[in-house]
Amino acid sequence: MVRMRRLRINETMRRLVRETSVSVDDLVYPVFVTEGNNIKEPIDSMPGIYRWSIDRFDEELDRIIKADIPAILIFGIPDKKDELGTEAYNDQGITQRAIRYIKERAPELLVIADVCLCEYTSHGHCGVVHEHEVVNDETLDLLARMAVSVARAGADVIAPSDMMDGRVEYIRNALDENGFHNKSIMAYSVKFASAYYGPFRDAAQSAPSFGDRKTYQMDPANGKEAIRECISDIEEGADIIMVKPALAYLDVLKEASLSTDYPLAVYNVSGEYSMVKAAALNGWIDEKRIVMENMTAMKRAGAKIIITYHALSVAEWLRD
Repeated sequence: MVRMRRLRINETMRRLVRETSVSVDDLVYPVFVTEGNNIKEPIDSMPGIYRWSIDRFDEELDRIIKADIPAILIFGIPDKKDELGTEAYNDQGITQRAIRYIKERAPELLVIADVCLCEYTSHGHCGVVHEHEVVNDETLDLLARMAVSVARAGADVIAPSDMMDGRVEYIRNALDENGFHNKSIMAYSVKFASAYYGPFRDAAQSAPSFGDRKTYQMDPANGKEAIRECISDIEEGADIIMVKPALAYLDVLKEASLSTDYPLAVYNVSGEYSMVKAAALNGWIDEKRIVMENMTAMKRAGAKIIITYHALSVAEWLRD
């Protein structure tokens, strides 16, 4: 008889033969910064997550540094929005000022800047709108301007999340032309038009005012197309590729890991976070065990980098 249970007989043995492990070095923590002063505003649909004004952000930054989390993904929420999202590429905009502040306070912390227009546009879409259509090519120049602006502010990694065709190459060229040859691009290569983003849109105040994002974000039914998107972004100059969301798309994540040897990130998105938190707050699940099981599933499927709102908790559990 083959006795597989011999390798499960106690915790020491299980540790010895464990195939997949999660480390704090895998984690990226998303943060929201907003205009104003003395703001620590809870996001009702994301328990434990806040919008911070820059003057209060030290509270969160200290927790991140203490947890030894290596990187954050920053989202800025401006006061002023317009049709072209001009605050996205304003060198004195909320995101740029927050990046400068963070890099002054914690220069060793890797700052990843989300590059998209949805938080900055009055219509909430990720690109330029013409007659109720999100137009691709006219959007690329604005994305490139934002990428250069956040790079100038000190962002270490540029993360375009807009899903416009050709944006990685356009941004790479703009960064190189402005002397930012060493700035990495982490492309949201596979970003599905998912219902799991609802709480994020509350947090970032970025829900579209009309229509939806199905003409530029991917159809959740498509897997092969996802691999084409990954390959396309790599060819255009991406250094890291991403699959978003995570849990409903672990098959896509696994296929992407088998199709390329580039570093692969996964975004454990707001809806996934909020469902776990809601169930835990109701006493229906063991939050720690569920979260760590989810983290392990993402690593097992091929992710090297996990972007997650659970990052501070995961870091604490790993430490304990």
